[in-house]
Amino acid sequence: MSDHSTHFEASGGGLVLTNAILLYTNQAPRHLKPYGASPVDAAAFASIHAVELGGDGQPTIAAGSPLTRAYLRRWSEALDRTVVPELLPANVLVAHPDMLAWWVPAQVRPAHFALSDPPADLHALAARTTVPVPYPAHLLIATPTGLGVYALPVNERPVAETPVLHSPILNVFVDGMLCWGNILKPKALGIACIAAYESAVFASWSTHPNPGQDQTVRGKGGLVRLWDDLAARRATRFPVSRLKPFGTVRRGQGLRTAGGPAVGTMTLARLIADLRV
Repeated sequence: MSDHSTHFEASGGGLVLTNAILLYTNQAPRHLKPYGASPVDAAAFASIHAVELGGDGQPTIAAGSPLTRAYLRRWSEALDRTVVPELLPANVLVAHPDMLAWWVPAQVRPAHFALSDPPADLHALAARTTVPVPYPAHLLIATPTGLGVYALPVNERPVAETPVLHSPILNVFVDGMLCWGNILKPKALGIACIAAYESAVFASWSTHPNPGQDQTVRGKGGLVRLWDDLAARRATRFPVSRLKPFGTVRRGQGLRTAGGPAVGTMTLARLIADLRV
């Protein structure tokens, strides 16, 4: 039971309790988490009911009817009117209640390395250090389930057809999702949280490549030696040509082979569509 309540004023221009929506599934209520949803493959039914006020002012749920898409559209439009309009900065690509996507221009910025098992031949990253390194342009996509981190092939605002690359940032899984570890997660997907998401990506300590990450770059040495080289020579531009297209490597399965399924080029539009599923 929730420890808070909502009071509806029936007069004076306040909100009036008029309808109730009841959700039915084939699972017992004890299996449902507060404010949670049942599995997508579970049978479900919803009905909408008028709420009638008795002589004592207490609300009663009256008989209902099946909840239709027309009802949903009407109530969604009504709820949208309560949303405060928000000005979108130029770097935002998608602003949706369930998704926030934006791009970050290429730049040199301080990076924090504390490698848990550094190779013996490192130069700049052999010990815990903070050093300026060049980052390629990035695409960040926040959803209720996590934060996707991807690189972009050119340093400009992406469009729907822009190809997406694997990010070279350590602590990112090959499926693009950030490994949060002990990083504090933002609690919302609003514009105000962009700085917190970027801090989680660019201002946290890099300790190791995640499984399969070394296969997301071309050339010898893997990601750690690539970052070590960039740091040691104070590079100002990231070699984007060394990054493989996103989707080249699967989480836990290594490289896609020539005999594997053909997935085509992963574009910004396709990635957003996939993440919405």
